[in-house]
Amino acid sequence: MNLNNRIKLSFMMFLEFFIWGAWFVTLGTFLGNNLNATGGQSASVFSTQSWGAIIAPFIIGLIADRYFNAEKILGVLHLIGAVLMYQMYNATDISIFYPYVLAYMILFMPTLALVNSVSFNQMKDPEKEFSTIRVFGTIGWIIAGLLISFYFHWDTAEGAKAGLLKNTFLMAGIASLVMGLFSFALPKTPPKAVAGEKVKISDILGLDALKLLKDKNFAIFFISSILICIPLAFYYQNAHPFLSNVGVEDPTGKMTIGQISEVLFLLLLPVFFTKFGFKKTILVGMLAWCLRYALFAFGNAGDLGFMLIIGIALHGICYDFFFVSGQIYTNSIAGDKYKSSAQGLITLATYGVGMLIGFEVAGYITDTYKLADGSFDWKMVWIIPSGIALVVFLLFAIFFRDKEKVETQVNL
Repeated sequence: MNLNNRIKLSFMMFLEFFIWGAWFVTLGTFLGNNLNATGGQSASVFSTQSWGAIIAPFIIGLIADRYFNAEKILGVLHLIGAVLMYQMYNATDISIFYPYVLAYMILFMPTLALVNSVSFNQMKDPEKEFSTIRVFGTIGWIIAGLLISFYFHWDTAEGAKAGLLKNTFLMAGIASLVMGLFSFALPKTPPKAVAGEKVKISDILGLDALKLLKDKNFAIFFISSILICIPLAFYYQNAHPFLSNVGVEDPTGKMTIGQISEVLFLLLLPVFFTKFGFKKTILVGMLAWCLRYALFAFGNAGDLGFMLIIGIALHGICYDFFFVSGQIYTNSIAGDKYKSSAQGLITLATYGVGMLIGFEVAGYITDTYKLADGSFDWKMVWIIPSGIALVVFLLFAIFFRDKEKVETQVNL
């Protein structure tokens, strides 16, 4: 890959995740403060990510892979996304906001696959080259959070009360506009499908990989992947409102510790995976979910503030040791015949079905433990997902058999 394309792809990845991190992290706090959303209404908004994940394969499989260059579709989707972001910036009621965020997530989620396609098309050895490009995405997410907390100060107690978090949508919209225009300058990535080739829904959704569920271990992993997404949804939906409500200063900036942790533990994952095998690695990931929520339940912004910071920092173990390990395991079990469809199936199961259930549960629990004065019983809100993670941990520990260690190829 020449230097010019490397710079372009790195900037593309930076913008892609800067856009997402610019508004998604603070979304829960924005919904509560600016739009007076209930837990159930917040759940519906966050669930748009899941609907986007469910619909995305159709956009990729029916359009991107067959008719148009990936970089051109990427540009169009982000230009439309910039307009939708501006509409969300102007929205003053949840009923007005929801249709725009739903449309946005349906258009944004396919771009996550498109940026990968554009990148892979320029690489001779993706397993070695992709990580050096993908890391700029994580940097973009981190920079967005740091700007919100330490430059613009939109997430301070005063700023949040004044409604300044609406500006996150304006910042994301401007970045989306830049990304949309810049995409047309990216390396050409023509359609992959052969002209006249029939498209099967089973191929698009990865349903061919359902045959893998005949393997008891894979079936247990598949079910566990869906179940662990229930506590995961609590983090996305409630972490920022929680940190803001209990008085943590610069919560958005502090939450970037999670992304920094993600990069560090990703570097450690191959060593851990090779030495201890898949089962122990994924069990550590599950146990980390249980521990982080217990830390959130019993920590505070004062003398026990370190517990909240440790809980945030555990994100690297929570995400890498479960989801990245799961991708590696799926890749090894599926073989060449079902490799792509198996990854598609796991993505549909986790970010689609699992998160959809998770957001609904998180919304219900949040509403249930909302107190008369408008505050929340955060201890119960966090103890419940901690308990769910513990149950999933025990089920996986008892029923999954780690027959052989899986060889690892880890990408950021």
